[in-house]
Amino acid sequence: MTRIIPSAFINKLITGSFLFAMTAITTAYAGGIGLGATRIIYPQGDKQISLPVTNTSESNAFLVQSWVANADQSKSTDFIITPPLFVMHPKKENTVRIMYVGPDLPTDRESVFFFNSKAIPSVDKSKLQGNTLQIATQSVIKLFIRPKKLPTPSIDAPKTLRCLTTNGKLTIKNPSPYYVSLVQLRVGSTTLTNTMVAPMNSLEIAVPAGSGGQVNFQTVNDFGATTPVQSCPGA
Repeated sequence: MTRIIPSAFINKLITGSFLFAMTAITTAYAGGIGLGATRIIYPQGDKQISLPVTNTSESNAFLVQSWVANADQSKSTDFIITPPLFVMHPKKENTVRIMYVGPDLPTDRESVFFFNSKAIPSVDKSKLQGNTLQIATQSVIKLFIRPKKLPTPSIDAPKTLRCLTTNGKLTIKNPSPYYVSLVQLRVGSTTLTNTMVAPMNSLEIAVPAGSGGQVNFQTVNDFGATTPVQSCPGA
């Protein structure tokens, strides 16, 4: 789904050499602009964390806009991003600083937000002929605020999951204090959609009729790597 940009705020910052058009959501690498991580772990209580942003393009400059969204994708007012808007010249790197300034969060489990970075390409007006459309891309990665004194390491969280398949539903219980991102989730020979289970919570997923057998999955660790396949014991 696309939406028209720029907003009135962006218009005030555009010089004559920049034109902006439409946006589409992609992954953590978008149109020459790359983020320095595929997920962010923010130690709870730290004043700020930093995220490198790189323009790998040999010739294209981009206007980069960043913000943090809540789990429902509404823009969060609990973060300050510095700088929130900047120009990235070809083959350059910049650093975005993320500061949590919101209310106290739970100290017994992680909280999740989403870091957004929109890369808007520049256009040289002198080279334009007729109507020209430039596509801006948007990266969205998970941002976890993690309490510092949790009783177990995050690497152990997937082993604590328990699964039960009954009445056309797969129930996954996560007793750990961490969010667990599941990929290649399978019930028998049926592959289900990638998902994430909240800490100290459970998740129900509808499964096709007749699906049964062992539940297997892989997870995404703190470094964005996919872990080996493991089975999920019964609840």
